[in-house]
Amino acid sequence: MKYICSKCEKTEDIRTHKAKCDCGGLWKLHFHVPKFNLDLVDKNTWGLFRYRKFMPIIDDSWEDITLGEGMTPIIEFDKDVLLKMDYFMPTLSFKDRGAAMLISHCKSIGVESVVQDSSGNAGNSIAAYCAKANIKCEIFVPKGTSPKKIDMIKSHNAKVTITDGSRDECADICRQKVEKEKVFYANHVYNPFFYQGTKTYIYEVYEQLNRIPKNIFVPLGNGTLFIGVIKALEELLESKIIKSMPNIYAIQSQYCPPFVEAVKNKETKPAKVSLKPTLAEGIAIGVPMRGEEILEYIYKYNIKTIIAPEDKIIESRKILAKKGVYCEHTTAASYAAYLEYCKTNEKLSDCLISMCGAGLKSDH
Repeated sequence: MKYICSKCEKTEDIRTHKAKCDCGGLWKLHFHVPKFNLDLVDKNTWGLFRYRKFMPIIDDSWEDITLGEGMTPIIEFDKDVLLKMDYFMPTLSFKDRGAAMLISHCKSIGVESVVQDSSGNAGNSIAAYCAKANIKCEIFVPKGTSPKKIDMIKSHNAKVTITDGSRDECADICRQKVEKEKVFYANHVYNPFFYQGTKTYIYEVYEQLNRIPKNIFVPLGNGTLFIGVIKALEELLESKIIKSMPNIYAIQSQYCPPFVEAVKNKETKPAKVSLKPTLAEGIAIGVPMRGEEILEYIYKYNIKTIIAPEDKIIESRKILAKKGVYCEHTTAASYAAYLEYCKTNEKLSDCLISMCGAGLKSDH
């Protein structure tokens, strides 16, 4: 098991505390994944670490770190839509999948202090798992982040630093601290161990349904869930569990669509876009750091990039809530994008949409 630089292909030991390669490239993780088989799933572990045979785990640290994340239910919202209830998590968001994996790795390699930048959910997840692991934690969030998310981060005894400017500018400030103080960057974009946690989303779907739905809608900002979904589906393909890739729809905010614009112009890098304030704060990423990698996946698998109309987010949130599903605005944006696509293109059935975050956290 080793890191490989995405630019110069230099290799590095996975025990390194370097956030990225000396050349500036981000790490990719190389390790042997067994062919997926439900017989290798530990049915006695009720949580995502039941899939640890397919995860890059080097010791038993996960046993002391887990908070019971994973195994979220899938519900039939209507005859065309299945919802994966990923806000049924310890910190009320899907980010717990990646945080549990990453902080378990941090504990395994002796990390004592971490920093992270976030619009709220990832920071909250990292803070919670650091609390469980007894690792010091500082989370940088942009001004305007939900006060309830900030309160949750603080409750886990993490330091919160609120920055001026955009989500991307917040990340720049946090990375400056990483470079200056050489503290471990427990970041859901930079560190590939995070995606090894989010890929369990697809493992669970397959185990729960004994199949993969035809159409999968995935929110796309930094690609935290998107990359995990693709990695897991590739593993199912290689294992001959599925015969072909499902139709994947990558969802972007109308006010922050660098991938949508890049695909329109057949570009290999995310487009430069003018950002506007959006209710879909979780996917408001103007400069996605793994942008080229994500676009490679988009072109390779003919993934559709679609828009969540800003003026439909609140309406979509109400539609979900009236049937008992109370989600945050970024999550409602995914449902808004699904409705808009069906309205302007074609009506779809057998669709899977992730309910990524709980509603109470974004009531501000």
